[in-house]
Amino acid sequence: MKTTLEIPDELFRQTKATAALRGESLKELVTRALREHLEAPTGRSSRPLGWRRVFGRAQEAEVEEIDAIVAQELGRVDSDEWR
Repeated sequence: MKTTLEIPDELFRQTKATAALRGESLKELVTRALREHLEAPTGRSSRPLGWRRVFGRAQEAEVEEIDAIVAQELGRVDSDEWR
């Protein structure tokens, strides 16, 4: 399948150069890298989860009550209506 991705110029140059040094095509390197990334075990992410990913970082203890409210409200969403 063909697709178009926009990536920063410097990352593209670095990726293309790395592929050339390894004797791979850009397609081969990107496909392998994506596959390895998706198959890697997912441990605790350093990125904030849920709503904090959008609205900033906070300490767990500071947002426990908000997390509980958000989880409760999301539990009320009818997945059939959401689609």
